[in-house]
Amino acid sequence: MTMHLAHPALTTMGKRKGKVKFRNAEEARKARELAQEWERNQAKWSSMSKPIQSRPLTRPFPKLSPPPGRSTTDHIKSLDTGVKGAVTSKQSQQYTGDNVLGITIMHKSCLQPVFSQQAAIDAANMRRG
Repeated sequence: MTMHLAHPALTTMGKRKGKVKFRNAEEARKARELAQEWERNQAKWSSMSKPIQSRPLTRPFPKLSPPPGRSTTDHIKSLDTGVKGAVTSKQSQQYTGDNVLGITIMHKSCLQPVFSQQAAIDAANMRRG
């Protein structure tokens, strides 16, 4: 068996990069300028992203009243149905018809209902692969 090297994205050691080497001094100078510009932009935008302090309201809003013909209600009582607890349990479903003869497994866990004797024989004789 041969050993293979894993792709760098699959390492568990992290992705720390070493010192960057430039082809010449001109490229190194450009990289330093870009890094400084990037830091200036980050400082500029981080100061702009601070949340704006909201000032308190100097005057209160007027109190709204209900329209004419409607009374004010502080609390609406819930309807009492007499049932204890939050929810009643759902009744379990049960098949009461006489059309389905049984259930067959067509492939792995694919359960299908059988409605006729011929369908049951076909499912039993079906070649499984």
